[in-house]
Amino acid sequence: MTNHKRRQIYITEFDLDRLEDLIEKHRAKTSRDTRNLDELEQELGKAEVVSPESIPPDVITMNSRVRLEDADSGHATVYTLVFPADADVEKGKISILAPIGTAMIGYRVGDKITWDVPGGQKNLAVKEILYQPESAGDYHL
Repeated sequence: MTNHKRRQIYITEFDLDRLEDLIEKHRAKTSRDTRNLDELEQELGKAEVVSPESIPPDVITMNSRVRLEDADSGHATVYTLVFPADADVEKGKISILAPIGTAMIGYRVGDKITWDVPGGQKNLAVKEILYQPESAGDYHL
């Protein structure tokens, strides 16, 4: 994952606790996801941690459903950012441990996401948050 400009990302205390547990459990049982775990840990390390009630409503949090637009093709896709056990690519449920999932966490509407893919780089724009658990009052999803 590559970010051309530094931006402040936000994460809820609840998501931070669950993601730190996820990282710890995955590190203990496998080395397969080491790069993704390292990148997620880096993202979390630079995040501003806030209470679920004070997260801005335009921030991608865990279980948020968002519309992203490919900057090159203009094609829009809806994704839900989920924990690995809930991932289902066919249903648009992207794991936080997938490169795009790690890249999405903490971004806001209007932000550009750039990450490395086998063929080079992919550029997406965060167009809309269709559902964010915190703004819907679902603080423990």
